[in-house]
Amino acid sequence: MLKNWLRTTTAAATLFAAPYMALAQDAPAQGGDIVVTYKDDITTLDPAIGYDWVNWSMIKSLYSRLMDYKPGTAELEPSLAESFDVSADGLTYTFKLRPGVKFSNGREVVAADVKYSIERAVNPKTQGPGAGFFGAIQGFDALTGGTSEVLSGIETPDASTVIFKLSRPDATFLHVLAINFASVVPKEAVEAANGDFGKKPVGSGTFVLKDWTIGQKLVFERNKDYYVKDVPHIDSFSVEVGQEPLVALLRLQKGEVDIAGDGIPPAKFLEVKNSPEGAEMIVDGEQLHTGYITLNTKVKPFDNVKVRQAINMAVNKERITRILNGRATAANQPLPPLMPGYDKAFTGYAYDVEKAKALLAEAGYPDGFETVLFSTNTDPQPRIAQAVQQDLAAIGVKAEVRALAQGNVIAAGGTEGEAPMIWSGGMAWIADFPDPSNFYGPILGCGGAVQGGWNWSWYCNEALDKRAVEADSMSDPAKVTERQAAWSKIFTDVMADAPWVPVINERRVVAKSTRMGGEDNIYIDPTRVINYDAIFVKQ
Repeated sequence: MLKNWLRTTTAAATLFAAPYMALAQDAPAQGGDIVVTYKDDITTLDPAIGYDWVNWSMIKSLYSRLMDYKPGTAELEPSLAESFDVSADGLTYTFKLRPGVKFSNGREVVAADVKYSIERAVNPKTQGPGAGFFGAIQGFDALTGGTSEVLSGIETPDASTVIFKLSRPDATFLHVLAINFASVVPKEAVEAANGDFGKKPVGSGTFVLKDWTIGQKLVFERNKDYYVKDVPHIDSFSVEVGQEPLVALLRLQKGEVDIAGDGIPPAKFLEVKNSPEGAEMIVDGEQLHTGYITLNTKVKPFDNVKVRQAINMAVNKERITRILNGRATAANQPLPPLMPGYDKAFTGYAYDVEKAKALLAEAGYPDGFETVLFSTNTDPQPRIAQAVQQDLAAIGVKAEVRALAQGNVIAAGGTEGEAPMIWSGGMAWIADFPDPSNFYGPILGCGGAVQGGWNWSWYCNEALDKRAVEADSMSDPAKVTERQAAWSKIFTDVMADAPWVPVINERRVVAKSTRMGGEDNIYIDPTRVINYDAIFVKQ
């Protein structure tokens, strides 16, 4: 009964299993070290705060969560938990912890750690972007509203039992317990770090951080006490930062680097693809991704819906797919095509310069206006931003492109009134878990429109928020189709308000050294993870 319930409530997830890259069928050899490069520095390794696609993989490797996904699939399974049970009404989840699991400081993980960690992620004092994921737990409003320091819906009757009581059914709750924000951390280590836990992480994951030279290099070593036998397969990995993607690619071709984390620069993609070693170097994965431009609804003139609709009509998305050498398709709605709830019949806003001009005139801006478009500074993102800049100029909008390091763009987006427009490329939105709700709450819902949040359009439609809660309360397996239809209508209604310009749905392409063997020794899941736990080096 329980297994059937789990399979059905994750029906959305299983739709994606087919295109994933599988792991090797033969048991991999143990050992080896790899070098990974990224252009931007790592901002934090604190699971309650870190939320970009670069640190997401490292955070996932440092910590454990009650639930996780079977490698290479979107099938949920207990992880830090040994087992769990769900009440018939979907309001009570009881987890039994796996015995003997230890943090890297040597202390055993207990139920109180789970409670503390999730309360810390929800507490507004943490200033983390993931609080909204836990909104169904009883006591959420009291904790986020400042009238309580705990979640009344998390109980720990003994050291190995955690009970969650929900205020409403939540079809996504098991997925939530598998994301990084649900990572379990020791309270004493957080307090000892004195506000710097993101640089001094302590977890119970597959790797431990051994060294971090800020702005240069991070070194992770295999956690010999990890609770899953023979995982991870490699002994260590190093992350070198400050590496321009073109330089990283050249170093990879020389054998100095194993994974170029920022991918192959578009200008070099066809050259690499058609090279003799290209098939071995390229790892190409489907992902649940939408790249978009945010239009800050709290900044004039983007508080005017006609202006936002005009911007949607002004952007030539097909030209942007050509900049990416066809590694993306044009998007017309927030959901990517592989996600349940995607409306195949919805066409969105057609590229129409004259109609865009007419809408601007109706909005009171016949001569356009001046604004600022933020972008990350890693190629090809500035070039895409410049293409958008040219499109906007055609309707009289003069946009200054401000290309910054990823962390600075994230900070600007999460500061009210700071960024009128943001081209999200290089970050974009890649699903935390394969469910349509994940493309709403953090990036379009009212809960994400907060300081440090990821709703960079600062869009808040309380009526849609209410419908989103109703959709997620359909946890009955018999209502899967009805729930997906509800989410589909929410997203098309969002587009009527036009807080975004959905631009592209991009594939994830990573370059790896030929010494690592074929594709079956490294996979990219469709969320945001290069899974270091599953990598092994060809012997």
